[in-house]
Amino acid sequence: MRRRDLLLSAMLAPPRLSLATFDADITPPVGGPLFTGIARSIVDRLQARGLILHGAGQPVVILSLDWCEIRNDSYDLWRDRIAAAARTTRERVLLTCIHQHDAPYTDSYAQQLLTQNNVPDPLCDPAFETQTIARVAAAVQTARPRPITEIGAGQARIEQLVSNRRYLLPDGKVSFGRTSATRDPALRALPEGLTDPYLKTISFWDRSTPVAALSCFSIHPMSYYGQGDVTGDFPALARTLRQSQSPNIFQIYCSGASGDTIGGKYNDGTPATRLLMRDKLLQGMETAWKNTIRRPVSAASFRNTHLRFQPRDTGDFRIDAMQRILADPKEPRRRRFDAALGLSWRRRLQQNRPIDVPCLDFGAAAILLVPAEAFVQYQLWAQEERPQDFVVTLGYGECAPGYIPTQSNVDEGYDDHYSWVHLPSAERAFRTAIQKALHP
Repeated sequence: MRRRDLLLSAMLAPPRLSLATFDADITPPVGGPLFTGIARSIVDRLQARGLILHGAGQPVVILSLDWCEIRNDSYDLWRDRIAAAARTTRERVLLTCIHQHDAPYTDSYAQQLLTQNNVPDPLCDPAFETQTIARVAAAVQTARPRPITEIGAGQARIEQLVSNRRYLLPDGKVSFGRTSATRDPALRALPEGLTDPYLKTISFWDRSTPVAALSCFSIHPMSYYGQGDVTGDFPALARTLRQSQSPNIFQIYCSGASGDTIGGKYNDGTPATRLLMRDKLLQGMETAWKNTIRRPVSAASFRNTHLRFQPRDTGDFRIDAMQRILADPKEPRRRRFDAALGLSWRRRLQQNRPIDVPCLDFGAAAILLVPAEAFVQYQLWAQEERPQDFVVTLGYGECAPGYIPTQSNVDEGYDDHYSWVHLPSAERAFRTAIQKALHP
């Protein structure tokens, strides 16, 4: 073959994929703010763990943080800095939080509003967040890729770990009040409700050598919490054990769409149960790995869809009401926090900044990132969009919207305060974005 033909053939050939992995410590200091209050101790170190895929156009980064939530300006700051380090663009950084509650929760503009209104308790520490982003970005810059020739897909059903918040009261009415942990025998005796009981693991291989594995499961990642003891809770503990079992395979764990899925029925909130939950999740990872089916891969595509929610604009969700609550020193701490978060969200909408819903697509398998506390039904719908393929849905992307229920939940009376979107219109906009992201 002539040299020109060889060059043309190389130009037309599918790009070869390569993958780099990275990790960094993101543990807050004792005395720093957490979602549940102030850190009083460090039970275990928190981590940022991620991968960078090369060969799907510009690099694509998947980054999972052992933090609770990242919102609005903070979410964009993280993605911009990581994108610069990886030499890519903001929407190609799939940033997700595990969402355990004894961990940082950040929204820099909301914190600015709280400071301006003399709220004494901090929501977050922007200086610590900036330092942490720099540490993670440095890890991204030093990550070294290796070829990827195959991907693997495996799943495992996990029994007696997850249940739904929703349950029926004795009078037949619907309640969404079952929490992550309960010792109420009546609540624990109720059916699980709607869940996705399958843990999914997508893996990346250099011929016969596994390089990295990303596991995902839909459950709120709290066993017991709320005293200020920093921890990655049972998912990070399971991931750490899995990493020790396979030290040469880089392990990432992500929470799925888990707004309404919890331990609940199976969690009494004791330290012993945390270990049982860890072991069940670990067993799911082990079994999904055993069930993995590999196939050659030489190319991947990336798509991003813009999602625009309408604001919730009634009662205490009106801008003037949130401003009043924020300014009132007699209001409870949590109410003032929620008002600042709501105003930060409304500012985002006024600036016409949509939410990104990105998808990394390998053909027979795809990784989709959805925002906030999306209910598990959205994850099930995502899989139904591509019934013959392996769809891994990561939750807790841009967390500003709060809970995102389905229309049937709204019709049943769902009206939780921790939701900043116009509930009657949320499902249609969200499902449309998922459909566009998953289909070329």
